[in-house]
Amino acid sequence: MCCQKVRITLCAKEQVWESISVNLFKGEQYETNYLSLNPKGVVPTLVHDGKSVTESTLICEYIDSVFPNPPLVPTDPLIGSQMRTWSKMVDEGLFEGVAAISFSAMFRERMKNAPEEVRQARFRNVGDPRRCDRMESTLEYGVNSPYVLQAVYAYEKAFHLLEKSLSDGSAWIMGDNPTLADISLMPFTARLDYLGLIDVWLSERPHTNAWWNRAKKWPSYQHGLAKLITEEEIIEMKTHGPKLRTDIANLLTTLRDGSWHK
Repeated sequence: MCCQKVRITLCAKEQVWESISVNLFKGEQYETNYLSLNPKGVVPTLVHDGKSVTESTLICEYIDSVFPNPPLVPTDPLIGSQMRTWSKMVDEGLFEGVAAISFSAMFRERMKNAPEEVRQARFRNVGDPRRCDRMESTLEYGVNSPYVLQAVYAYEKAFHLLEKSLSDGSAWIMGDNPTLADISLMPFTARLDYLGLIDVWLSERPHTNAWWNRAKKWPSYQHGLAKLITEEEIIEMKTHGPKLRTDIANLLTTLRDGSWHK
């Protein structure tokens, strides 16, 4: 999804790029040649003019600076800082959240069916202890993992703020035109949509629903995300995502009525 965010930004800037695939499930992000570009072993990495730029949020801001038209960051410093709060919310909440939900829905099935040595190799390759803990927890407990509850909360917080922000009639988060705030949220909203879970959060949020329908029709979203999802990926998400629907809805209910801490 971080790659999708960068692709949408490149499309919004009408740029042409060469895409090089890195298979995360095979651990290609930890190969020496990739680590020389991105020492953290994460995707994406942008190579521009022979130099690497890492971290998707920073890559998007870099692209906006190098290719200024159309602008995706407000020129007013205050409004620009407000825009960045959305990127920060994605990085600090939705990023881990969508990983926990996606793993529980799809990748858990792959890991459970893989030989033990493959699973252990996958854990060793993670590197980050927090990410490893999340993976082990969701592998063992699935939707009952505390990481999934945290994910449900992160999305609830984001959509609550989005509904409030759009209640003034704005088409996009920061006003009349898309910015990096909208782009940051798009892949993480799309994943819930493909998993068949989006209406668990949006059934009573008309402004957010309208924003999402608008976003899905935006050409930069279409070319940077929707048209690049394979039929195989769509089938996998639509097959496994709905299996979590009841449990996710129950978790959201426990959060909304405050019973999660009892």
